[in-house]
Order: sequence, then C-alpha cells, then structure tokens
Amino acid sequence: MPLSELMASMRAREAIAECLSELQSESHENQQKALLTLASITKVSPQNRNLLAQADGSISTLLSLSMPPSSSTIQLLALSILFNLSLNPNLKQSLADMDKILFLNSVILSSTSAEPSRIAASLLCSLAMLDKNKAKFGVAGTVEALVKAISRPRGPASHHFLSTLAELVQFHGNCTVAVQAGAVPVLIKLVESSDCEDLAGTSLAILCLLARFEEGLTALKGTEKIVLSMLEILKGRCMLSKEGAADILLRLFDESERCIRDALRLPEFSSVIADLSVRGSVRAREKASLLMKKLMEANVDVVYGDVGDKTAAYLQW
Repeated sequence: MPLSELMASMRAREAIAECLSELQSESHENQQKALLTLASITKVSPQNRNLLAQADGSISTLLSLSMPPSSSTIQLLALSILFNLSLNPNLKQSLADMDKILFLNSVILSSTSAEPSRIAASLLCSLAMLDKNKAKFGVAGTVEALVKAISRPRGPASHHFLSTLAELVQFHGNCTVAVQAGAVPVLIKLVESSDCEDLAGTSLAILCLLARFEEGLTALKGTEKIVLSMLEILKGRCMLSKEGAADILLRLFDESERCIRDALRLPEFSSVIADLSVRGSVRAREKASLLMKKLMEANVDVVYGDVGDKTAAYLQW
C-alpha cells in the first residue's frame, strides 16, 4: 500500500475510534457531531465503510442509536450511516440479520415521519440487492410490511417502498408472499388513482414481475375490468407505464381467452394498440405488434372460424 494511502487509512481509523468513543457520551451534541463525521467519511469511501464495520461494537451502537429514545436527528444519522455501510457488497450479508430486518420493518410501519421510513426502505432495498438475502425478507415479514405501507395514502416515502418491493419480488417466494398479502389490488389502485407517473410506472413494473408466476397472473386475471384498466394506461403519457401495461396484457392474452374477448369488445382498444405500435418506444412497439397479432388472430377465429384460419394462414404465406 502506498504511503499516502496508509496514512489516510490510519487517520480514518483514528477518526472512527474517536467518533465511536463520543457515541458513548451522554451529550446529544457530542453524539450528533460524531455521527455527522461518520456519515461524511462513509458516504463515498468503501474503505472507510469497511473500517467502521470492523470496529468493535460499531454496528450494535449504530443500531441502538437508530431506535427510541434517541432524538429524531440522532436516529436519522445512525440509519444513514447503516445505509452507507450497506453499499459495500461485502457487508450486505452480515448487515441483513433477522433482528435488523425486523427493526427496519417496524420503522416502515410505525414511523410518524417520512424520513426514517425513506431511509429504512432504502437500506432494505440495498441489502436485498444481494440475491442471497432476498429470501430472508420474505420470512421476516418485510414484503407484507411494504404492501401495507404502500396501501396507505401516498407520501414522500411511497416511491422508496415501491422500489424495495420491486427488488424483493424478483425472488419467486417473495412474489407468492406479495400476492397473498394483497399486493395486486393495492398496486392496481395506485396505478389507477395516482397522478404521479413515476409511481404508476414502478407499480406496473412490480405487477409485471408478479405476473411471471401463476399466483400473480391468477390474481391479475381475477381483477375486475383489468383489460380496461390497462387500456387507460396505454392512453396515458408515460412510456414506462405503457410498456408495463402492454407486457401485462400479453401475459393475460396468453392465459385468458376472456381477456382477449374483453379487449375485442372495447372499440378503442385496437386503435390505441395500433398507435402505440407506431409512436411508442422500441420496447413498446414490439409489444404492441405482438398484441395486434393476437387480436387479429382472435378476431379471425371469432368471425370466420375455420375459414378464417385458412385465410389468415394464406395471408401470412
């Protein structure tokens, strides 16, 4: 190690040791100052994060300070430092033990302020990015906690809850838990009622992930007027949402003749799909073309029967 790096490491160790000593102080001012220093030196330096994590008692001290009766400022700073530590891939597994996960769940559900919930959700999301951790959150009740938090009136932390849920449901077991917790109607309601395109787009992305598996697809098929809901999204402005709606419709059409019939009964449906196939993003155009093909095939079957099948085959040839 070059001398300059060695000296920097020694200074960081000294600063961390001094800060941890100050955190044992009964002075809130000293604690806050020490936490501000730790937050600063761990914000951009992976090496400093490792040094802090390796310091004896550091994680347990930060965890205790992130709980009542610590002041809100102290709690937020401690949570922020834990989040900084979670950015190091080598620390994600050790930070994701059951006690910490249960504590973060409680912050999401019980916090009266948006900021602690936002940081707790971000920390959970960061830890969940390690695939080995994903199953733990399903066991610990994090998925149910997030669904419950998302079902509440929209707030500043809503997008953080959705992003964390999107990360967790990449694991099949967590998809099952999410569906059982009522995620599909909660997300559909958010898509339909939200005037925030970012929230709607993320909600649809989660629904697409849930629809990969039988449980999620069955819940979507059982949703009243699901095709009409997706049509309204396709008529909107957000291209991310349109891509998500088109993806869900493709999955529904593959599994449900009823959904195709519902689409054929909607006068606007084919024209909206045709417009998307021309003016959408590359991904949206591809999905719109597939939807048009499925609609055309279904319509030929309904109108012409076997003769229509032969005609369609001839036209394709």
